[in-house]
Formats: sequence, structure tokens, C-alpha cells
Amino acid sequence: MTQRFKRVFFTLLTVAGLLVTGVCIYAWLAVFGNNITKTDKEQHELFIRTGSGFEQVKQTLTDSNIINNPTTFEWVARRMNYPNKIYPGRYIIKPGMSNRSLVALLRSGKQTPYNLAINNIRTKEQLVTLVCSKLEADSTELKRMLNDTAYLTQYNLTPDKVIGIFIANTYQFNWNTGAEAFFKRMKKEYDDFWTNERIQKAEKQGITPFEVITLASIVDEETAQPDEMNKIAGVYYNRLRQKMPLQADPTIKFAVGDFALRRILTEHLAINSPYNTYKNIGLPPGPIRIPSMAALNAVLNPEEHSYVYFCAREDFSGYHNFAATYEEHLINARKYRDELDRRNIK
Repeated sequence: MTQRFKRVFFTLLTVAGLLVTGVCIYAWLAVFGNNITKTDKEQHELFIRTGSGFEQVKQTLTDSNIINNPTTFEWVARRMNYPNKIYPGRYIIKPGMSNRSLVALLRSGKQTPYNLAINNIRTKEQLVTLVCSKLEADSTELKRMLNDTAYLTQYNLTPDKVIGIFIANTYQFNWNTGAEAFFKRMKKEYDDFWTNERIQKAEKQGITPFEVITLASIVDEETAQPDEMNKIAGVYYNRLRQKMPLQADPTIKFAVGDFALRRILTEHLAINSPYNTYKNIGLPPGPIRIPSMAALNAVLNPEEHSYVYFCAREDFSGYHNFAATYEEHLINARKYRDELDRRNIK
């Protein structure tokens, strides 16, 4: 072997070694190196829709600026057989994750549940908007279900009453929960809420669990002060037992379709609606909102007293003046009306 040949041989060997080393380093970095884009946030959220294929997932990762290098992601994903094991859902992608750890997470289907807080909801439309802005559930489908008499009949519900099965609370849902799965979960939560103890408390007051929901929805609209809800519930029970109209202004607002009304006028009281509790004795046909847990507890544990009237305090504190006689009530009501006039509230 000539000296020149040796030099060429060792040069080629060195180049080959460097190439192999480079390939190994590239492969190692592709598999184990960080491929997650830096962000001001602590993490990325990745949403994979139901029915998505691999190309859609890769496009979402790229368009959302979650990964730096889609080519290395695809190279690792195909070798880990991810294109055949795609699961929809919400995945939390943390900084520093490698392609291997990212693919392993997505291929496992272990998505991060979403905490859905259902509270301060007045209408079915608001509920649909909230749910479908947080979950994959289709808004058109959910709205149809909540208004479909035939569908609701199997649950002994009607479109007027269905909002009553939604108990205000925070629930964990997988993001890819559909409309029907959401509804069935909420019906189960409603059934679980009505323990024997709560049912017995309702029976003690002479009303059904669903009537508790309806009355609680009114109490919730009457006051923003949880510490007087029990007293207001007591007023309504006294009226129900004496066969007096509830005369609940929130039901008038519901019938009119304007919860922003500051002053109930004679024209509002004349509205022909089963929710007009000035005209109709007893509870309205269904809830006027999703009641808070505080209101539900107040209706299940009302304060016992002799009050049958209450009126907003003239100091606009959010509290009320209570009265056992109509004469006392007129005095309280006049104070409030005078203050409305003084403040030019129409």
C-alpha cells in the first residue's frame, strides 16, 4: 500500500466517521432534542379534533407555532407509528419536550381534562355558548337537544324545564366531549345531587326537587347577598303556603326577556305569561336561570319567620327590607321608589 493510498484511505475513513457521527447526532437530536417553540406562556395547548389525521395534527402543531421543526417531528412520529394511533383531545405541551416525549404523549391519548365552570347562566343560549366555546361539542346539536321535546321526553323534561338539570359547579371534561355526552353527564350530576337528605328537605317544605330548582332560580335573581337568601326563601315559602302570588320581579323580567330592567312598571305586570307571578299563583313552570349553590342551599334550608313582603333597601346596598304586613311593606316600597326618582332611574 503506497503512502498516497494510505492518506486517501484514512481521509475517506475520517470523513465517513464524521458523517456517521453527524448522522447519529442528528438522529439523537431529532429523537431526544427539544423541539418545542419557546413562549412567554408556561405551556402550549394543543387541540386535536375528532377525526383528525396525521397531516392535520402536524399542520396544527406548525400553525400554532408549537414545534420548531415539523420534519424531525414527522420522522420520529412515523417511526413510533403515531399516524395509526391518533387520539383527539386537549394536550398540554410543556417547554423542553423532545419529539419522542411529544409523540409518546399524543400516542397515549392521555389528554388533560378541562375544568368547566357552570355558573351565572341565565339562558340556554348562554349555556350553549359557554359549553361550546370550551369543549368540542357542536353548538347546533346541543341547542337542538335542549329544545327537542321528543328527545327530552325520555328524561321527563321539557324545553322550559331542561335548564334546571344543570347544577352550578365546576366539572372536569375531556375537551373532545360531544353534545350528547355532555348532556348525559349533566343529567347524572343532577341525579347525584339529589341525595336522600336533600330530597327529604324538599319534602319537608312540601315541594319537589325540581320545584326547589325553580324557587332557587328566583331567589338567586332577587339578591346578590348570599347571607339573606335563606330569609328571602322563607318569604316565598310563606307566600306559597298562604296561596299568595309570589309577585317575584325576576319572573317578570324573564317573561319580558330583559333582565336589565331596573324598574318594573304596570305595563310589565300586565304581560300574559305563565311566568308572570303577579297574575299566577304558585311557582312558574320552570327555572328562570341556573341557580347558584348558595340559592339551592337557601331554599333547602329556609329561615323561619313571619315575613311575606320584602323590598330593596333604599340605600342600594343590595340588601332588602322585610315586612310582615302590607302596611309596613308600603312604607318600605315608598322609600325605595322615592330613591329611584331621586336618582332619576326609570
